[in-house]
Amino acid sequence: MASTETTGPVSETAGPAGGTPVKEDGQDLAGLEAGLDALETTAGPTRTPVRQVLVQKVLPPLTAVLLVLVVWQVLVSFKVVDDPSKLPSPSAVWDEVRTAWLQGTLLDYIWTSVSRGLLGFLLALAIGTPLGLIVARVRFIRAAIGPILSGLQSLPSVAWVPPAVLWLGLNNQMMYAVILLGAVPSIANGLVSGVDQVPPLFLRAGRTLGATGLRHTWHIVLPAALPGYLAGLKQGWAFSWRSLMAAEIIASSPELGVGLGQLLENGRNASSMPMIFLAIFLILIVGIAIDLLIFSPLERRVLRGRGLLVKS
Repeated sequence: MASTETTGPVSETAGPAGGTPVKEDGQDLAGLEAGLDALETTAGPTRTPVRQVLVQKVLPPLTAVLLVLVVWQVLVSFKVVDDPSKLPSPSAVWDEVRTAWLQGTLLDYIWTSVSRGLLGFLLALAIGTPLGLIVARVRFIRAAIGPILSGLQSLPSVAWVPPAVLWLGLNNQMMYAVILLGAVPSIANGLVSGVDQVPPLFLRAGRTLGATGLRHTWHIVLPAALPGYLAGLKQGWAFSWRSLMAAEIIASSPELGVGLGQLLENGRNASSMPMIFLAIFLILIVGIAIDLLIFSPLERRVLRGRGLLVKS
């Protein structure tokens, strides 16, 4: 009968076929254990120093903004554009900002558009999510309305403003209708794309574990399709914001108030380039702020949960 003898760090065990003994080096095992311990101690997330965050995330965009301002001022100072009404100076735009702030209208411009955009996006989310799931999971419905969703996504949002005005009149309902028609196809198509990229093994494993029906959708399909769904949400917000700006530029009424799109149109009617630049900058700032405050943290959380991002 084969026996096992241990002398120091080297041990002999029976081979795979019960024949020649195989030697295991105790030092190799100790090194392997040390490596696993090191992985366990360093796998947890570490807090990024404030200085590193400032250097990596705050300094680059600030540098880009300063560079744009410098180039802008150089173009004005050297009169590359002779007519000041076509390219106002940064100080003229700042005076417009200061005037709107002192009059108490600056925050009203922003809130009027942001409140409409966020509410319209939430409505589009509530409609686009179940629609995307149905299209992704039911072949007949996908064959019937899948091409229509893709066509609606490629249709410019401004095309919906005239019929929405005729159908609903100049009111907030018209604004929300334009937002929905622009954002719902993007959200639904993003979810469909995410579901299509779910590995079939995940679906079979979920059914094997007893997840069927709504439980299968909630616990298996949606978590696995989350990256594509999140991309659809970001695109849906972009379409919501663009649709709202198009509606506010074309449709104007005292009952609607003055949003950023209407501010842009007012600047055009008054031939005021500082007002036009102010509206453009506010539209850009709101879009960037929503992405940084909502979608970027969600994206980092999803990537970190899948082991694709160690430090934020």
